[in-house]
Amino acid sequence: MTQTRVAATKSESAVSTRGLVKRFGGQRAVDGVDLDVPAGSVFGLLGPNGAGKTTIVRMLATLLAPDGGTAEVGGLDVVRNAHAVRRLIGLTGQYASVDEALSGRENLYMIGRLLDMPAKAARARADELLETFGLTDAARKRAKEYSGGMRRRLDLAASLVGTPQVLFLDEPTTGLDPQRRNDLWGIVRELAWNGTTVLLTTQYMEEAEALTRHIAVMDRGRIIASGSPDELKHQVSGRRLRVRPVDAADLPVLQGLMAEALGAAREEDLGYVTGPLAEDEKLNQVLREVAAKEIALADLSTFTASLDEVFITLTGTGREDH
Repeated sequence: MTQTRVAATKSESAVSTRGLVKRFGGQRAVDGVDLDVPAGSVFGLLGPNGAGKTTIVRMLATLLAPDGGTAEVGGLDVVRNAHAVRRLIGLTGQYASVDEALSGRENLYMIGRLLDMPAKAARARADELLETFGLTDAARKRAKEYSGGMRRRLDLAASLVGTPQVLFLDEPTTGLDPQRRNDLWGIVRELAWNGTTVLLTTQYMEEAEALTRHIAVMDRGRIIASGSPDELKHQVSGRRLRVRPVDAADLPVLQGLMAEALGAAREEDLGYVTGPLAEDEKLNQVLREVAAKEIALADLSTFTASLDEVFITLTGTGREDH
């Protein structure tokens, strides 16, 4: 399969990889990935379980050493300059990693002090983040007393203590209710607006569409498609026409005339006929034929594939992650 490179020049990139490889035993979990994440953007890395997304994040966060290729964060090599890279980044993994013996405030304060923040500044930052993530009332409770969603929010807050230049969010909204998920989306948008680069892995297509302007789709360790959400939709299906007649008896005639005008058409559930709409003139042709046949229409619309459909079309079924 031909490797696809995400469109951005290296000079514009906060994160850049070339030929990145990671092996587990005889299997390449990441297989020669070229990736460029534009600075100040929210970048989505999508793919089924086993695609290699988490492995890439771990390498970029200096938690795993690559077996081949190069990776840079903020212009720094993640192997040669691992310590400096760690001072630039924040990371929220798939599972909460807070110290359960400490309170929420103590967790955040400790991280601030480890980042060399003065005590007063570390306390202020902890309180600010507790309020942002709706944890002020539970600030003095030990983390082991938190619910799963609360621990997740505390973990997200912990990744932001140092105001990172680059933030890695690996499935960040797992375990969050819809309201907290929307709250996190707002925080991510604000971070990007203020110049933070966010690399987001997710399997929530709604989340990817709401937050990202750049997406790379992975499968079996390789990038198989990239672009904006709209570009990926058009790559997969282009624009389509959906029509429903008032009288279901007109479906065969409607399908026939749409097939002739559009090159293909199929009947779908709920009495609709759909077909590819390459240009507006084809729509006009369908409407003229419908009028000539005196077919009354109950509904007519154009659409592109959803991001869910793009994901399924490109990757098929999922596998266990690495």
